[in-house]
Amino acid sequence: QVRLVESGGGMVQAGDSLRLSCSVPGRTTIRYAMGWFRQAPGKEREFITVTSWNGRQTWYANSVKGRFTISKDETEITAYLQMNSLKPEDTAVYYCAATDELNYSGDFSGAGFDIWGQGTQVTVSS
Repeated sequence: QVRLVESGGGMVQAGDSLRLSCSVPGRTTIRYAMGWFRQAPGKEREFITVTSWNGRQTWYANSVKGRFTISKDETEITAYLQMNSLKPEDTAVYYCAATDELNYSGDFSGAGFDIWGQGTQVTVSS
């Protein structure tokens, strides 16, 4: 089963920044919509952001709008999540997700994505 390769988590203080990256392994001609979700202890998985296959369309959860930015590199199979002005409530395991954009219905629950990363921990201290 294909798994996305994530990196970039860590421990920071409130107000700091982190950048997460996520790549589709191998070579592919599939155009992937890619997104990020997070799950804090005792809470349900939360949608953060998603971008279209070429990075030109993006959507954000209200909780991160203006602080987080999703982007893609020129290969269009690597996505980045730039997180600025981090808050303690951003502490969670962050998961990258992808799906063939032809199959993506605009669902923000996560059910519309069929490839996931292993998750990376982000901890923000006050």
